[in-house]
Amino acid sequence: MTSERVRAQPVPDPDNLYGVREERLLTGATVITAVRTIASVVLAALAAHQESLTLLVVALGVYWLGDMLDGFYARVRDCETRIGAVLDILCDRLNAAAFYIGLAWLQPDLSPAIFVYLAEFMVVDCFLSIAFLAWPVRSPNYFFVIDRPIWLWNWSKPAKAVNSALFAVLLLVTGWMWVGLAIATALLVLKCVSLHRLVRIGLPVPGARA
Repeated sequence: MTSERVRAQPVPDPDNLYGVREERLLTGATVITAVRTIASVVLAALAAHQESLTLLVVALGVYWLGDMLDGFYARVRDCETRIGAVLDILCDRLNAAAFYIGLAWLQPDLSPAIFVYLAEFMVVDCFLSIAFLAWPVRSPNYFFVIDRPIWLWNWSKPAKAVNSALFAVLLLVTGWMWVGLAIATALLVLKCVSLHRLVRIGLPVPGARA
C-alpha cells in the first residue's frame, strides 16, 4: 500500500486563505453514505411503526451493504477523504442507533445487552474512530501506521466483523440476552483497553495555521 493512499496530503492552492486546497464534501462515496443512511433510518422507523422485525432486518442489511459499498467506491475511485471518513463514522452511529433502538422497541427483553453495546459503539468506539484526525492519515483504516495493536483490535477486517456483525446476528438468531450482554461487555472492555493505549500514546496537537 502506497504512502499516498495512507497519508492525507494537502494540495497547494495559493488562492485559498490557508494556502492549501480543502477537501471536498461531495464525492461519490459520500453520496453513497448519505443515501444508505437515509434509506436505512427510514426503513428502521417504518419497522418500529409497523412492529416488523423483517423490515428492521432489511434496514440493517441496507446499512451494512451501503457501508461496504461506500468504502469500496472510495478506494477504487481514489476519493477517500478525511471528511468522508468522519461522515461515515457518524452515519454508522445513526444507522446502528436506529436499528438497535428499533430492536429494543420490538424485543424489550434484549434491552440490557443493546444499551451496553450502544454505549460501547456510540461513545467509546466513536471517540477511538475519530482520533485518527490527530494524525495525517485518511481514515481509521490506516491506523496501523500509528499503532498496529489498536488497529488490529478495532479496524482490521476481523475486528470490524466482530464489532458490527457478531452482536447483531447473535441477538437476531438466538435472542439470548445474557450471551449478547457478555459480548457487548467484552467489546466495551476491549474498547476501553484500546482507549487506554491511545491515551498512553498521546494525541498530537496539530500545528497552528499561519
